[in-house]
Amino acid sequence: MLTLPKRVLIVEDEAITQRYLKEILLSHGIEEVVCFSRAKEVLEAMKKERYDVILMDINIDGSMDGIQLSRKILESYTLPILFISAYSDDETLEDVLELSPYGFITKPFGSKEVMTSLKVSYKRFLTFEAKERREGDGAYVVISPHYGYHKKRKILFENHQPVTLNTKQTKLLALLVKHLNNTISFEALQAYVWEDEEIASSALRTLVYTLRKRFPKLPLKTYSKEGYALVSEPIFDNF
Repeated sequence: MLTLPKRVLIVEDEAITQRYLKEILLSHGIEEVVCFSRAKEVLEAMKKERYDVILMDINIDGSMDGIQLSRKILESYTLPILFISAYSDDETLEDVLELSPYGFITKPFGSKEVMTSLKVSYKRFLTFEAKERREGDGAYVVISPHYGYHKKRKILFENHQPVTLNTKQTKLLALLVKHLNNTISFEALQAYVWEDEEIASSALRTLVYTLRKRFPKLPLKTYSKEGYALVSEPIFDNF
């Protein structure tokens, strides 16, 4: 059985098509579906949240089309983009395949076509990620039997599956992984994650709490009056 993504982002400027796609995904078990129609909205949302898959219409409102937006996204994020268009000419397909060879849905489409394409594209992405972990250049770090982390892409894997993190969680985890098995002071973590922002004294504790609540088996340790550390655990050939 093919794995379904949990969080899907739809970029589509036609309200009817947007609603139709969302209904299809939710009716087939996708946990969360977020919709936008303009590039600016998408880029702002991706600063705060991570998504497993993007369904991207090529022709969207605004100065940036779907292909240009995808190019911008892939400069900073690693995830499969499944393109949608009423056009399937060779030039369009060539542009699409150059960016993200995970799939293409031609309008008009039905529920079966959408779900088949989504499942296949996500499976292809996960297979590619697994291969990179096996054959990588050291960018992938094994933290414990349950968790791994790709340093270059700043992606956390739980039981071999990439998981979504918000911006602050991503920054915190990146620094902890960089200094794996070493304690980082509260002050250093706070300065790195929030930079020059004014924050409450409890902000770091709250951020750590959110990570622990979502990933209770993540070996994130607290050292009183010192700081936090991510401590690697024995693997026993789990990865």
